Amino acid sequence: MLEIVDGLEFNTQEAKHELSDLYESRIKRMGNAGRNGGEYYTPRPLIRAMLKVMDPKIGETVYDGACGSAGFLVEAYGHMLTPEISATDFNTLQTKTFYGQEKKSLAYIIAIMNMILHGITAPNIRRTNTLNENVMDIQEKDRHDVILANPPFGSGERAEVQQNFPIKSGEMGYLFIQHFIRKLKAGGRAAVVIKNTFLSNGDAAALRRELLETCDLHTVLDCPAKVFQGAGVKTVVLFFEKGRKTHKTWFYALDPERSLGKSSPLRDDELAEFVALQKTRGDSPKSWTVQRGDIDAETFDMSVKNPFAPEEAPLRAPAEIIEDMLARDAETAAILEEIRGML
Repeated sequence: MLEIVDGLEFNTQEAKHELSDLYESRIKRMGNAGRNGGEYYTPRPLIRAMLKVMDPKIGETVYDGACGSAGFLVEAYGHMLTPEISATDFNTLQTKTFYGQEKKSLAYIIAIMNMILHGITAPNIRRTNTLNENVMDIQEKDRHDVILANPPFGSGERAEVQQNFPIKSGEMGYLFIQHFIRKLKAGGRAAVVIKNTFLSNGDAAALRRELLETCDLHTVLDCPAKVFQGAGVKTVVLFFEKGRKTHKTWFYALDPERSLGKSSPLRDDELAEFVALQKTRGDSPKSWTVQRGDIDAETFDMSVKNPFAPEEAPLRAPAEIIEDMLARDAETAAILEEIRGML
């Protein structure tokens, strides 16, 4: 086996492209299986839609503090690389554009290999626990223009780690949001995946307030269940710009109108309407705008509530349901008695 692998040649761009596609497909299969590398896999159509909204430019830096398999950084490289790129700009892309951090050893190795196979020959990836960094120690030289991330979900973060953040929380996602806010330059842009409960949970009210006060949370993409295979949670993507307060937020409820699953993952075309509408942030059956003044000043609840969705029928009272069941039972009994009389 080793002799066969050693005999493989990847000297041409075509061969390298085939190898990178093969590697990416392996990561995707691990993701669909819900184990190992799947923990670090974000669906590529979702990443590409986020990139179209963010549209990073050469000369800007792109950062992911929980980079997993480096899917965001790899897709950002493909987004920014053009056939007519100059030698200077290509060198900038290679050495001064993409930065990532990853805690777990397996994910770190996958990320390094993934970036190399996609053409980034000197990846700026550090193996470290991002949450161990005190956010108050972040300096201007540490900040970035663009942040793209899907940080891990889960509670129970250690108390000593929480001391690195002004708003204490055991939820890792909430700590990462604080980290990302402070890692952005003034005018910097971020697109971050997080559980949809962030918009409504009481323990995130202080963080929602900080986000609205320090950044322009201009767009929220509400994702359906099973966008992330094996995750079992609903998510939203927060798009925000640092340096000015939020005055209004545009929501889009993504609805592929089909059931997503391992054999039917999210497709690029199903995000096309979101990308198109986001440019003007207009209303539609799936999109609407919430004014800052309409958000509760105490709870800062921003739950996804589509005003254009058809109203659901009100739930019946339990007593009414029982009465209906008894009536149907009596009707069934009468029919059975009639049938018995015919025998």
